[in-house]
Amino acid sequence: MSTAQGPTSRESGRNPNGVLRTKTVEQSIQDTEEPEHALKKSLSALDLTVFGVGVIIGTGIFVLTGKIAKETAGPSVALAFVVAGVVCGLAALCYAEFASTVPVAGSAYTFSYASLGELPAWIIGWDLVLELALGCAVVAVGWSGYMRSLLDTAGFTLPDFLSGTHDGKFGFDLLACILVLVITAVLVAGMKLSSRVTSVIVGVKVTVVLLVIVVGAFFITGSNYQPFVPPAQDTEGGTGLTAPLVQVLFGFTPTSFGVMGIFTAAAVVFFAFIGFDIVATAAEETKLPQRDVPRGILGSLIICTLLYVAVSVVVTGMQKYSDLSTDAPLADAFKSVGHPFWAGLISFGAAVGLTSVCMILLLGQSRVFFAMSRDGLLPKTFSHVHPRFGTPYRSTVLLGAIVAVVAGFTSIDELAELVNIGTLFAFVVVAVGVVILRRRRPDLPRSFRTPLVPLVPALSVLASLWLMLNLPSETWLRFGVWMLIGVAVYFLYGRRHSKLGRTSGTPVE
Repeated sequence: MSTAQGPTSRESGRNPNGVLRTKTVEQSIQDTEEPEHALKKSLSALDLTVFGVGVIIGTGIFVLTGKIAKETAGPSVALAFVVAGVVCGLAALCYAEFASTVPVAGSAYTFSYASLGELPAWIIGWDLVLELALGCAVVAVGWSGYMRSLLDTAGFTLPDFLSGTHDGKFGFDLLACILVLVITAVLVAGMKLSSRVTSVIVGVKVTVVLLVIVVGAFFITGSNYQPFVPPAQDTEGGTGLTAPLVQVLFGFTPTSFGVMGIFTAAAVVFFAFIGFDIVATAAEETKLPQRDVPRGILGSLIICTLLYVAVSVVVTGMQKYSDLSTDAPLADAFKSVGHPFWAGLISFGAAVGLTSVCMILLLGQSRVFFAMSRDGLLPKTFSHVHPRFGTPYRSTVLLGAIVAVVAGFTSIDELAELVNIGTLFAFVVVAVGVVILRRRRPDLPRSFRTPLVPLVPALSVLASLWLMLNLPSETWLRFGVWMLIGVAVYFLYGRRHSKLGRTSGTPVE
């Protein structure tokens, strides 16, 4: 239990009946001790680091490396990964302080409730539900593609109507649906089992990545790095809703290659880093969250950044960037130097690796949903934990079923961009929340403190907003529609059933 002093009068009396009423850190921690709503604590810093690595290393390292090198940055894609890693690092420092101060399930949702108020917390929770659900569905569909490829190699081909929606053909993606349902069952069975399964999967995945680096290093040709930063090329950009928002607002058209191409590439390869914030959603199930959650967040981000940079350096050294494949660049780079065995091993590692990404995204989503339900903003039935496994089984089963259906019937073309904007929005909210909570509750014990506040949070906000501006206008439009639906749900249900509202005297209609 926290040793924090009680909330100041300024905090406890702030907007007790309004949409900006805040839930104190003490209240949040007290809620975690109610037997029927208490999650089982079983995770260590190593478990959290494995979770972080497991969700970060996925489609990004196996696909984006070649695509961005060929189309946007050339060999300097390694620098783009560094830029994106720095942006995520700024956000990670803010997440680490919050997670060690408020070790409660829900991540950015819980942090916002303690600093910004109930309505902002609801909005970010609603955003996270969308982000994690779509992220899990998208990755499941990607996993299905790898598996179908492996099955084809083995001489077994699924019929088109069970292979998903793609190339204008409508179908049901049976493999993606099955994957999500199996993962749901594993998550219901307990966090320790989930962490063990994830540890095995991550071990396989990291081994494959290290093999790419070590074996590929023997096939590097120095001339492939020339020029390391190719000359800048103007791009036409999009038109209308397909144009990046920065182009619509300021007439700025992103460039390919050159120095600015590195930053344009960073906005895209940011997808490869999505997931480290999931570690914060497991804070309540960690044995020593004040110490271990910051280690898990920062450790996983540092490890993945180093692996991304190393892989991009090796791949662009093995094959000229202009010749890289945009579908399976790592595997095809080994084929180009006459080693199909390693190419097949990489494809297998990609398929295995995406399994852990799906698992951890669904885990994070169910914890956010659970936290919102425990606060009364969603039906309370979803905040009950399993009497044996100590997991939020009702919310996990509900969300797993929904994601399985979405993965079965959806294509992945535009959904990934919604995941990106949702993540960046969460980064902005958490960075702002760190500054606000520092001012309102300077008395709180903070086992990890974000350095150089408010400079680091301000840089995090600016960097996240810049990447958001590089996303298409239609992505902003879809995101805005989802947020409006969320606000309507809050006023129709959440505000009237809020646990904090009832305890502060707000009448429940």
